[in-house]
Amino acid sequence: MIEVIFLAVALSMDAFAVSIGLGSKGDKASLSSLALKAGIWFGLFQGLMPLIGYLAGHGVLGWVEAYAPWIAFGLLALIGGKMIYESLGEGVEEEISVVTNRVMLTLAIATSIDAMAAGFTLTLLEVNAFLACLIIAVTTFVFSWIGVFVGYRSGTWLESRAELFGGIVLILIGLKILLF
Repeated sequence: MIEVIFLAVALSMDAFAVSIGLGSKGDKASLSSLALKAGIWFGLFQGLMPLIGYLAGHGVLGWVEAYAPWIAFGLLALIGGKMIYESLGEGVEEEISVVTNRVMLTLAIATSIDAMAAGFTLTLLEVNAFLACLIIAVTTFVFSWIGVFVGYRSGTWLESRAELFGGIVLILIGLKILLF
């Protein structure tokens, strides 16, 4: 179960980073509603996407079972590498001026696509996938909610560090699946 918690924290770092960016542009009057909106949107999608990945992976696991640890490592290394690369650049939220539900939907999908691929790795862990996805969703909700307030208080200096941390953790989880 500790792997699921690490996975949940690592996957939530994208949403946390975007929430920091959103919070850095928010005004005090709408901060609580923005935090709730970010938590709900990001938590919902970060919880659903790994479930989709798990179900898809579960369906093909019999065909690729011998290579499953390598595939899981490859997917997590790619996702982690992408997060590390993105931590070096500007965030997409720099271009957003008004946070509408459409914007939140787009950001939620964009930050959770990686979680779909990571959901495949749940087929290799001996955990209840539904419980794991619930843990991922709740963790992402909490990190996103907090991220808005952190962004409001500190600006965006923490944003890239969160993505860097998440990328490193995903790569380490991939290595653990491959080697142990």
